[in-house]
Amino acid sequence: MNNSQPKPPDCPFEKRFPSQLLRDDAFYMSLAYNQAIDAWRQDEVPIGAVIVLGGEVIASAHNTVECTHDPTAHAEMLAITQAAAKLGNWRLEGVTVFVTKEPCPMCSGAMLMSRVKRVCFAVPDPKMGCLGGATNLNDLPRVNHHVELTSGGVLETECRELLQAFFRAKRTADSSAES
Repeated sequence: MNNSQPKPPDCPFEKRFPSQLLRDDAFYMSLAYNQAIDAWRQDEVPIGAVIVLGGEVIASAHNTVECTHDPTAHAEMLAITQAAAKLGNWRLEGVTVFVTKEPCPMCSGAMLMSRVKRVCFAVPDPKMGCLGGATNLNDLPRVNHHVELTSGGVLETECRELLQAFFRAKRTADSSAES
């Protein structure tokens, strides 16, 4: 890490979810949550994504926007790229994406374009979410593909608390730096 850059805030959420949970939405969302913890540790906004096909995790990622200086390096975009490479096809038919926060316009669009079957997200985003929050790309009348949607509820509290704690720690660090 460059000495001129501030140290990332400590992550108080060190307890990872055990992989022994049932293989259902909560299990896969717990894997996405663990990816979000990894993002925090790299001083990235703690959002994680996991892509599943036929009960197998075929891709997982977390935000790397800051460290790569790439505005497209969202967890969902990185996981979609991994999944397409693993399948050898840009059409991700049959996959489910588990993500800790409602996808933004870019990520929602990529999910529609790549023919994702289902999206399950933990925390709704009324400001930038595009699968029901600020708007719903799924509702565009001429879209030729729609995703099945499970929004909110699946580890929503844990994922929301992680995001809120991260931004609270960032604000505290910023105000300390200004003093």
